[in-house]
Amino acid sequence: MLRSPFLILLLLLNQQANGFVPAPRRKNIPSLLSESKSILDNILDKATSKNESTDKLLMDPLVDMTTDADDAPSSWSYAEFAQTYPNVNNIGIATIKTASADLLAQVAIAHTPVSDIDWERAFLFCAFGAVYLGAFQYWYQVNIFKKVFDVDKFTSQSWGDKLKDTEGLKSLFAQTALDLTVLTFIYLPTFYVFKAGVFSGSADPSVWLSSGLDSYTTNFSKDEFDLVRVWAPADLVCFSVPLYLRLPVRHVVSFVWTAYLSFSRGGH
Repeated sequence: MLRSPFLILLLLLNQQANGFVPAPRRKNIPSLLSESKSILDNILDKATSKNESTDKLLMDPLVDMTTDADDAPSSWSYAEFAQTYPNVNNIGIATIKTASADLLAQVAIAHTPVSDIDWERAFLFCAFGAVYLGAFQYWYQVNIFKKVFDVDKFTSQSWGDKLKDTEGLKSLFAQTALDLTVLTFIYLPTFYVFKAGVFSGSADPSVWLSSGLDSYTTNFSKDEFDLVRVWAPADLVCFSVPLYLRLPVRHVVSFVWTAYLSFSRGGH
């Protein structure tokens, strides 16, 4: 009786693993089955013995394999950092953006030599950017707006659907009106108080408040006109885009606005 091709293949594999063995005599079927079983057991035993050491390495945290993982450099992801620490991320962006806008206004617009940069003025915009634009603006535009307005539904729609969403458009105009109110009665006074705190030369906060509010009142008409014509259309765009794009879009507009504010109101 001829052997099946499968059994012949097992015999050849066993001979290759253990060295050449002369062709055996013709055997009956039970003998072939028994031989095949022993060959399979031999192959499985060898495979198991090879994997035991690897399994031990994987299971034991003290072996050298863990050293290789520890030595591998861990990759830092800005996206993960921004999602984990959104407020810290926004404060950093606002601080760098505001200070950079002031330096741009001093050097590129006012043509101030680098050696004559007003670093007190740069510090003013740096501190104002961190405290107001970074911390306070993030708090009220993300946390407060999400509680007062249904921003997720409107901002996730296509532009065509947004134009048909009557309630969403009402909410959009309400957000814009609220933001312009905050800019008028909180943003501008805060800026002038910060400016007085940096330039007044006094350590008395009451002097900063008094001087800052005087400057705010004096410049109110011109500042309010410029604020509305810049931020009214900008807010309509900012409050229409998805939430994750809201502050990035606002930072772009704010950079231009801050450069203008630095040029027109940032000096001593």
